[in-house]
Amino acid sequence: MQNKMRNFYLVPYVLWIALFVVTPILLVVYYSFFDIEGNFTVTNYQKFFTPVYLRMTLSSFWYAFLITAFSLLISYPTAYFLTKAKHRQLWLLLIILPSWINLLLKAYAFLGIFGAYGPANMFLEAIGIGSKQILFTDFSFIFVAVYIFIPFMILPIYNALEKMNPSLVDAASDLGASTWTTFRRVIFPLTLDGVKSGCQAVFIPALSLFMITRLISGNRVITLGTAIEQHFLVTQDWGMGATIAVFLIIAMAIIMILTGNRKRGDLI
Repeated sequence: MQNKMRNFYLVPYVLWIALFVVTPILLVVYYSFFDIEGNFTVTNYQKFFTPVYLRMTLSSFWYAFLITAFSLLISYPTAYFLTKAKHRQLWLLLIILPSWINLLLKAYAFLGIFGAYGPANMFLEAIGIGSKQILFTDFSFIFVAVYIFIPFMILPIYNALEKMNPSLVDAASDLGASTWTTFRRVIFPLTLDGVKSGCQAVFIPALSLFMITRLISGNRVITLGTAIEQHFLVTQDWGMGATIAVFLIIAMAIIMILTGNRKRGDLI
């Protein structure tokens, strides 16, 4: 009886996965075998391995790596100090709050901030550096992307730090370990699952960014997400756009497998 009830409750989940995960992926794979004229072909896959698309793929991975690295460098110490803060719930709310704002609105806000007459250039002029071209640069693209993804890196790391047994840190200190040694040998290994989850939550969507590349970097940064958008909406070459999407899905799946949490035996 219990097994029947369990199977019954699984039905909505299975239907959801089938309709909104499996079916779209199958459609993307299906369209990837057709050219712009609707003829069945494998030319799209051959074209993907040309220097143009391979450079675009390397560029996408490079920018995603930079965004993830900067997000991690900022988020880990932030999450650590949050665990020590008095009003941590308030600080967490302030960190999460920007993620509730529409991505397009945040992008347009940075257009004003980094513009020629925006607050960033006004500050540079006030300290004597002078007005600079901030928009439509690699810096502006990475800065805005890191700002957008930081909450998704902070939260899993914060949860991992919260779950960590503080007596292990005290024990390391009692045994004469330095602050750096304690972090390297105790704190970081115990929070590695949170770091992996945060890297997944940042790296995977960073691979397919397209709106920020258009608005903030002025298409100076070309990623796989930008190429997919161009093929579907501009050139109408759905087959090539779907082919790029197939390789993007494969890359994301590999990243999830490599950074997935594996069950390990007890350390102690």
